[in-house]
Amino acid sequence: MENSFYDLVIIGGGPIGIACGLEAQKAGIKFAIVEKGCIVNSLYNYPLNMTFFSTSEKLEIGNIPFVSNNVKPTRPEALEYYRRVAVSNHLPIHLDEKVFHFTPLNGGYEVHTSKNIYSCKYVIIATGFYDIPVLMEIPGEDLKKVTHYYKDPHFYAMHKVLVVGANNSAVDAALETFRKGAEVTLVTRGEGIGKRVKYWVRPDIENRIKEGSIKAYFNSCVTEIREKEVDISTPDGKITLANDYVIAATGYKPDFNFLSGSGIELSGDELRQPTYNPETMESNLPNVFLAGVVCGGMNTHVWFIENSREHAVKIVDSILSKEHR
Repeated sequence: MENSFYDLVIIGGGPIGIACGLEAQKAGIKFAIVEKGCIVNSLYNYPLNMTFFSTSEKLEIGNIPFVSNNVKPTRPEALEYYRRVAVSNHLPIHLDEKVFHFTPLNGGYEVHTSKNIYSCKYVIIATGFYDIPVLMEIPGEDLKKVTHYYKDPHFYAMHKVLVVGANNSAVDAALETFRKGAEVTLVTRGEGIGKRVKYWVRPDIENRIKEGSIKAYFNSCVTEIREKEVDISTPDGKITLANDYVIAATGYKPDFNFLSGSGIELSGDELRQPTYNPETMESNLPNVFLAGVVCGGMNTHVWFIENSREHAVKIVDSILSKEHR
């Protein structure tokens, strides 16, 4: 393990972390991007057949064109775009390297990872929110048949599948597994399909429910999962269904332990929103900045690639302003 010095360490190698790297590179700032997994790790873990809600130009970073076959790009197209951006710009990205914590040191910070210790003056946290699922906290949730990360529908063919949730991830999983021959049941606490579901997908799921191809229980929740059954609390009482697999599309949350453990102040309400200056993106810690989805705390539907790309520009402008004082 070696100690390396940089002006800036960017924690997170997703689209916004890469955008921050591009802006730092333009400004002549010596930086490193540290990513615990592969490049754009969160996007890599998205469902294989996912189509973005945003158009390709809204996913562009660093003013580098993103050309896709259709108006709305797919996961493979996005992976290839961000990979090409990183490689062609020779961004210093350290992959498969988890950041454990960072601490103040000599007016700057020391960033401790699984492979190195980095000394730096500035830190950007662009860690997203896809790492930690929001748990149902019910008996049986830890069984192997339960997943919070849906990837591919073929695995579920000819099985009885329960999908928990009614937003984009849940609806995509329900429709895809149904079309691979699974017997699909959808359970959600809400009164219907989520308002944020992609407009071109909504009629499909609503029609499948209406015709009975996919059974849906609204205003309901799963109360227990067993090896071959699940219990569901519905407005008409408790029911028990035969079941092989559960896809719990219950959402995700930022790593609050990492944030608070590093000294980032979080709001006292259920949103647990990190403290930062929206003009500069600087947190309550001097020279530590937040970028991307992590800024929203539990409100993970506020920041997206398309509206948080500007965080990179704000942060680098703030760093340059500090350097020129």
